[in-house]
Amino acid sequence: MSVIVVGVDGSPGALKALAFAIEEARLRHASLRAVLAWAVPFVADVPSGLLPSLLADLRDDAEKALDEALSEVDTSGVEVERVVVEGPTGGALVEASRDAELLVVGSRGRGGFRGLLLGSVSQQCAHHAACPVVIVPSQETA
Repeated sequence: MSVIVVGVDGSPGALKALAFAIEEARLRHASLRAVLAWAVPFVADVPSGLLPSLLADLRDDAEKALDEALSEVDTSGVEVERVVVEGPTGGALVEASRDAELLVVGSRGRGGFRGLLLGSVSQQCAHHAACPVVIVPSQETA
């Protein structure tokens, strides 16, 4: 069975990309791999004894965010694989694209400058993915 990969970060653009990817999976009779990547924020002087707990909390938060995003869309009829990865989002999605038929991302995520047409992750995916990429616009166009 073919696989469609979608990047999820909880942003409105990622939710639109998720809805698009689910519909595309239905049309292609493909499974869906929903990928959420997380990274350790820059923190100075974290006592080494607290680091494992911090990492576990960050991973748990990422898993909850992915579950919450998936709960906001209708996934009926689509086999969904949930993937939570530690590391940069763009790299995680490019890696996930290696065995995918299609990679779907939102045009803008949570960070960066809101006025830009494309975010850094969608640009990285467009340039480096191993499969075709669909970039779903975050806003309606007239």
